Amino acid sequence: MMTRTLSPEQTPPAPPDHGRRRRIVGMSIWAVLFAVGTYFIGVPTSDPLIAFGWLWLATIAWRSELPWREHLRFLRDWLPISLLLVVYNISRGYADNLFAPHVTELIAADKLMFGWFTGDQVPTSWLQQHLWQPGVVQWWEVVVSIVYFSHFLTVPTIAVVLWMRTRPQWARFMRRWFTLCVLGLITYFLYPAAPPWWAAEAKHGALIEATRISTKGWDAIGLHGAGNTLNALQVEASNPVAAMPSLHTAFAFMAVVFFLPMVRRRWWPVLLSYPLAMTFTLVYTAEHWVIDVLVGWAYVGLVFVVVGLGERWWRSRRAVSDGLS
Repeated sequence: MMTRTLSPEQTPPAPPDHGRRRRIVGMSIWAVLFAVGTYFIGVPTSDPLIAFGWLWLATIAWRSELPWREHLRFLRDWLPISLLLVVYNISRGYADNLFAPHVTELIAADKLMFGWFTGDQVPTSWLQQHLWQPGVVQWWEVVVSIVYFSHFLTVPTIAVVLWMRTRPQWARFMRRWFTLCVLGLITYFLYPAAPPWWAAEAKHGALIEATRISTKGWDAIGLHGAGNTLNALQVEASNPVAAMPSLHTAFAFMAVVFFLPMVRRRWWPVLLSYPLAMTFTLVYTAEHWVIDVLVGWAYVGLVFVVVGLGERWWRSRRAVSDGLS
């Protein structure tokens, strides 16, 4: 039997892109649920299980056409990682039990670097003196609060996107992320360091003038619950003297450095604006000293060198093993 070949003019039109439509609908529903949850419950910050729960729902919304067996693979790959992050958060809370917190040398370091410009003030005090007004929320403080909050979702979101798109790159990213967390945790135990807001409190000697204002911007956009939740978590679920290094900036810098070799250099300033914005946010809001930020950047460089050497060693070892087999 002969089959008839249709000419291009006779070829039936392609069906509509149902996949794209489902993706748009699914992500719209997820975005509404996330916004409602943030408004009434608060921002998913301290608990990795909650954060990755939201991200799992996002992957389901993005790939809703897949069978549930595929969606359950997320739990297989991410539940161990989430549990390890929970252990990290809990351990971080006990990191100040071995040694007394350091603060005076951090003040001295910031003054040494910037005192010539700030009139012998730490940058945090100088910035708040010139930019912050008590009882008034400036427009840039809304941006500052959003940038501060982005720390809790940026790296997990990047990791989940890589997990969906390319597992080898996901594995590379995760190795660097976890190594950075481990180095930070070790430092918290060996060198507990107090942040600027801690040093400004009267019970600690009021060593500088500063106010913790990282969540003030939520009030201006009506997310009072988000700000209150984050404030409570800052007090109850974190170690107040785990400032060195600044993993807020280190995570932001790591996320950018990882992708720099993959993009054209003309886009590097755009990418690097994120860790710089995080740096300004942390110093301005009294969350970190400048020296914390610089040490965080140095840790990122160390992690990329060490993990990169480890990956090359493993590849060469595998190549030798494959050659002998």
